[in-house]
Amino acid sequence: MQKTCPVCGDSFVGRIDKKFCSDQCRNTYNNFLKKDEVNYVRRINHILRKNRRILAELNPDGKITIARHKLTDKGFNFNYFTNVYTTKAGKNYFFCYDHGYLPLENNHIALVIKQEYVE
Repeated sequence: MQKTCPVCGDSFVGRIDKKFCSDQCRNTYNNFLKKDEVNYVRRINHILRKNRRILAELNPDGKITIARHKLTDKGFNFNYFTNVYTTKAGKNYFFCYDHGYLPLENNHIALVIKQEYVE
């Protein structure tokens, strides 16, 4: 049975359920369907990596307290983080992978590095 590929328009012969003339056309079609989802994830990952890079740059020694505006001046986005760690005292540390921060009073931020790693 002669069929037409929905991606490139070439004619091909194949099984009854075959929709595409080649793996390349099949991949192109599926990538097109998922492009919005992939772009969304890519954008979020970019923000998270940027946040981590800023935290690492401002905290080379492992623990420091800085003014909040130093993070915002570098483009840090407080809406994106990978996880939250709550201490027994009820304080919430926000982490971007292994680098984290704790909001303090008077617009100050404590920067920390997570000591235990997931293996």
